[in-house]
Amino acid sequence: MASPRLVATDLDGTALRSDGTVSPRTAAAFELVERAGAVLVFVTGRPPRWMGAVAGAVRHHGLAICANGALVYDLHTETIVESHLIDPEILSEAVARLRDRLPELSFSVEYEGGFAHESGFRLASADSREVSGLRVGVSTLTSQPCAKLLAFHHSMDADPLHVLVQEVVGDLLTATHSSRRGLIEMSAQGVTKASALAALAHRHRITAEDVVAFGDMPNDLPMLSWAGRSYAVANAHPDVLAAVRHVTAANDDDGVARVLEELYGGTGYR
Repeated sequence: MASPRLVATDLDGTALRSDGTVSPRTAAAFELVERAGAVLVFVTGRPPRWMGAVAGAVRHHGLAICANGALVYDLHTETIVESHLIDPEILSEAVARLRDRLPELSFSVEYEGGFAHESGFRLASADSREVSGLRVGVSTLTSQPCAKLLAFHHSMDADPLHVLVQEVVGDLLTATHSSRRGLIEMSAQGVTKASALAALAHRHRITAEDVVAFGDMPNDLPMLSWAGRSYAVANAHPDVLAAVRHVTAANDDDGVARVLEELYGGTGYR
């Protein structure tokens, strides 16, 4: 079987260790992909501002699909080269509907150049150290186009919250989640990791059959369904494990690297 022409991998919980680092073995496996002439794409829910350490591990080569498909980011120039944003009118309507149904929700938005959040929104550890994040009221929050709307609930689990959010705003936005806590991520209607990856592959004249993808959480499901060959890491969400034909070792056991070593001929790691 020929080696895939494109490798698409999620980061957190998949290619990265649980501490957020790229292991030496995984970095070496990424080099194997590059040396084989294949395209390596990071496909992540992360915003571009969280990509610095990962970009360094691949010597700032290539592209990353960020914010669940809403932003395409050039790792070399550290610039956004493509965006699919939520219009302010849609954003305002979605927040109003969700707040009417679940008044205890708090919101954050991811813009092309930073983020803003309500006072009750629980920030991720990286964002809590980010000085560019503004604490604002909801009218300001929804006043400009954004890449991603995030809704946080202090007590609900992500799976039932996702079902409820989809019921309330599924006609406006595409909702998913990538966290064990009650955090739902929403993109413009139809924007997913798969939609952005398919467009990128098309530009390279690569079909889905020539793509291998790796993931661990529900926001990876569209990409894993689209790719010709898909792997879940052993620590993946049950829905992801049920959806794929192949399972590799956990993220902390270099599961992605193990598959890439098999596909591209050698360990690449010393």
